[in-house]
Amino acid sequence: MSRTWRGAAPPAPQPIGPLGSARVLLFGAPLAATIFGGLALKLLLRGPERLIWGTRRPVTPWITVGVCRAALWFLGVRLEARGRPIRGAGAMVANHASWADIFALNACTPLYFVAKAEVAGWPGIGWLARATGTLFIARDRRAARDQRAAFANRLRLGHRLLFFPEGTSTDGRRVLPFVPTLFDAFFDDGIGDMRIQPVTLAWHAPPGQADSFYGWWGDMDFGPHLLRVLAAPGRGRVEVIWHPPVAVADHPDRKALARALEVPVRAGLDRALNPSRG
Repeated sequence: MSRTWRGAAPPAPQPIGPLGSARVLLFGAPLAATIFGGLALKLLLRGPERLIWGTRRPVTPWITVGVCRAALWFLGVRLEARGRPIRGAGAMVANHASWADIFALNACTPLYFVAKAEVAGWPGIGWLARATGTLFIARDRRAARDQRAAFANRLRLGHRLLFFPEGTSTDGRRVLPFVPTLFDAFFDDGIGDMRIQPVTLAWHAPPGQADSFYGWWGDMDFGPHLLRVLAAPGRGRVEVIWHPPVAVADHPDRKALARALEVPVRAGLDRALNPSRG
């Protein structure tokens, strides 16, 4: 489940400069205030929400949607959504290019992420992930049964879970093969007729920047990458393409399901990055 893509060398970091530093201050402070202010509001409302609806959470996820839309603006990213997210119970899978994927996907619709257990211990990010209902999965076969049960339980509650079946992030210019083991839980008898929606994320750099500008992979540090995004002049954009959902029951096993979901994600990215091909 856990792997690190090292197929391309990250671009050499460029000095931010005085104007870039000014942009970091201008947009970084309100970005932080928006994220942590929204989180505080969400935690404040979580108690009353639980008393009324239990663990289904029909209200507070919309706070995350609003926060992430604002965050993309502060990051200088224009959101372009194509297609529609599934409604009701189901899950989603997407290609993974950057930490900014979280903002782009959450800005479109309420959902919950599935992440490797190590993320829970990351400074700042781990705390935010726990507070927003992320489901953590450990790389331990002894815990597989319990994790599968937790996964199935969240789906039965109507939580739309989104995970990145590549198992790592890339430079945003390619889709790696999907890891079949991540689809085990969808063949649990207790889940019922489940649909999974493939989603393509296509990042487009601001003018004058490398095509892989938003990509975050290998040994790249989060802090410097965030500062580089905030400091960049001009605006980039991200396309979030919601493909038709796939029925789990139409596939005999996890390998066939993984392949059926990988194909539209890969094709969507190719069309988005190479529109001249039609």
